[in-house]
This record gives sequence, C-alpha cells and structure tokens, in this order.
Amino acid sequence: MSLLPLDEIPAPAPARSPAAAARLLPRLLSVLPLLLIGAWAAVDWRTLYDGAARLGSADPWWLLAALFFTCLGWLAPACVRQGALPERLPPWLLLASQFAAGAANHVLPASIGAHAVTLRFLRGRGIPLGRAAASLALYSLVRPIAKTAVFLVFLLAFPDLLRLDEVVPDRRTLFLAAGGVTFGLTAPLLLVTAVPPLRRPALTFVRTALTDARRLHTMPSRVLALWGGAAVTPLLQATVIACVGASLGLPMTWAQVTFAFLAASTAVGAVPAPGGIGPVDAALVFTMTAFGTPLGLATATLIGYRVITVWVPLLPGALVLSALVHRKVL
Repeated sequence: MSLLPLDEIPAPAPARSPAAAARLLPRLLSVLPLLLIGAWAAVDWRTLYDGAARLGSADPWWLLAALFFTCLGWLAPACVRQGALPERLPPWLLLASQFAAGAANHVLPASIGAHAVTLRFLRGRGIPLGRAAASLALYSLVRPIAKTAVFLVFLLAFPDLLRLDEVVPDRRTLFLAAGGVTFGLTAPLLLVTAVPPLRRPALTFVRTALTDARRLHTMPSRVLALWGGAAVTPLLQATVIACVGASLGLPMTWAQVTFAFLAASTAVGAVPAPGGIGPVDAALVFTMTAFGTPLGLATATLIGYRVITVWVPLLPGALVLSALVHRKVL
C-alpha cells in the first residue's frame, strides 16, 4: 500500500449508518413471519398432511360454513380490543391487526404474539404505553370470565347434557389447578413486595387500569363490545368445530360440541401452549369421546378444525402482518 500512488489507494468502505440499519430492520421483520411459518410447517408437516387428507373427503358445504364462522372469529376479538379502550380505533386497521395477531398467536405461547402485535398497534395509534398495557390486561381478564359465565349458562340450561362423572377431574388434578391459580395470583404480589423498585410502576399500572375500567363501564357501546365479544368468541370457535364435525359425520349436536369445547378450554385453557394447541385438543378429544364419539372421528374433527383455523389463515395472516410492519402500522 505504501508503494501505490495516493490516488490509487482504495478508499475504506463506508460504515453502515444507523439510519440505514433502521431502514433494514422493518424489512427483516416483515420476512420473519414467513420464516417462522416455514419452520413450523417443516416440524408439523404430518399434522398438516393428515388434516388436509381428512378434509378432502368431507362435505365442502359444511367446511365453507366452518370457514365463514372462522372469519367471524376474527371480528369478535377486534370488538373486545375496542371495548377495552375508551378511544375509538380505526375499524379496518384494528381488524387487520387482529388478523395478523392471529398468525403471531400460533407461533408464541400464552397469547404473547397476539398481545405484542396489539401493543405495537395501540402504540402506533398514540395510546400511551401504560394505558395500552392496561387494555391488554383487561382483555386478558374479561375473556376467561366471559367464557366461564357462558359455560355456567350451559350447565344450567343443559344439566344432563354431559356425563359429568366421566369428565370431572379427580382430586389431585383439582389440587394442581387450585395451586396454579393461587401461584398466579400471589406471585406478582410477592414480587412487587420483595422488589421495591417495582412498587411504584405496579401501583401506577393498577391505578391506570382501574381508572380505564371504570370509565369503560360507563360507556354502553364499550361494555357491549367488551363483554359481548368475549362471550361470543368461544361460541364461534365451538361452531367451527361443530361444522367440521358435521362435514365428517360427527354424531354430536351443536350444544354437545359447544359444551365439550367450553369444558375442555375452561379446564386446560391456562396452559401456555401456542394458540392453545395441544392441551385443549387433548381435553376436547377426551370430552367428545365421553359422548360416545369414536376416538378416530374425534381426532379427525380436531385436526380439521386446526387446519381451518390455524393453517388456512396462517399464510394470509403472516402476509398482512408483514404488510403492516412494512407500512409502519406496527
């Protein structure tokens, strides 16, 4: 290099500026959902293949009805999200964000993916972080309460619908469930008590959440969207299962399928699995067999349900998620 003329010495490569890296990050994030789908398809390809083969011999009209109720199932969470905030959100962007959140929800456990997408959406609409987090907490609290209320209504309306002696968990399972609920309620309190720096943010969050909850429950439209959407969501999910079962010849009525789904999802819905896949499926197959459904038919129904509600919307949802990231909506 010292022997070369000064005008022939190559100039050092310009360092990548932070602005260029910031422009590259959204592109990488927009491709990430597609990469996750490819990885998941490679791991779970057998389920996808078996479900598609089963649905190939099913009644297409019932499958079309199942797809219709699946689409309504994206509208109900959007109503609940709107009901958890006093501010009015853009309806179409809200619906698109929930459609995209559904794709993220099937990748990460315990609804972390859906909450992350929704949090980014709310922050992009100018909602402060504390109030956005409070709305997510209210959303997470209302949904299981509403589902349990619907389940109790079914218990009162159809007391002899299910043979409870076959599906009620034993004492050990009840103790484990009670221990899990107790730990979930006391652990945050103990953590805040033991770590003083967390007390002030925790108290601020609780005050914000209570203030918004009181304000929302003075607005009839928000109450209807919040509680009505939360109550309708499990009914729509059960209706999708009933439609898939009808296409395969499942010998169960809509009320029986709905009761079985409510019982299964209420019992093991708190298990942190991606999209509830796994624990809810096993519990639902167990409750369906309690009605006399053959195990193979119950399993085929659940596989078809997952194909329609997970795999069919997954690629469009990932594309919508990528588009929202690219347009900086998220």
